Amino acid sequence: MPTPFQPLRLSAVDPADLEPISAALQDAIAQLGDFEFSRRKGEFTLALNRYRWEAGGRKQRVRTGLQFAQVGEARSQNIRQGADDAVVSLLSITFETAEAPSGEIVMIFSGGGELRLRVECIDAVMVDISEPWPAASQPTHEIDQETGKA
Repeated sequence: MPTPFQPLRLSAVDPADLEPISAALQDAIAQLGDFEFSRRKGEFTLALNRYRWEAGGRKQRVRTGLQFAQVGEARSQNIRQGADDAVVSLLSITFETAEAPSGEIVMIFSGGGELRLRVECIDAVMVDISEPWPAASQPTHEIDQETGKA
């Protein structure tokens, strides 16, 4: 009998805490219309369809919400503004310290897209918000033989 689905819930308050969130969201796909920055609330929220790497070989995706608090500014590079239907694939999330505890959350997307959130401190929450569904395939990456990176 299959194990019942347990939604993944992760939070981050320091750079080390962001690592499991980044790993869980590697290859998550999203439409740009599902990104929202509220300057008034100081929050940046995303809804993504993440690949369930932890599903033990079962090819599944699940709808996941990710929210960053204490956000003062959001900047993007190589991401089409106003293209709400455009789809992006998240590769990684890191933190670049400015004057601790402030800095920038850096989200890298396939195709060279980048989103930077200037934050007072790391305050992030990731939560699965749907039941999983079958995925057509498992994401793969070509590895650069010289650098060993995707």
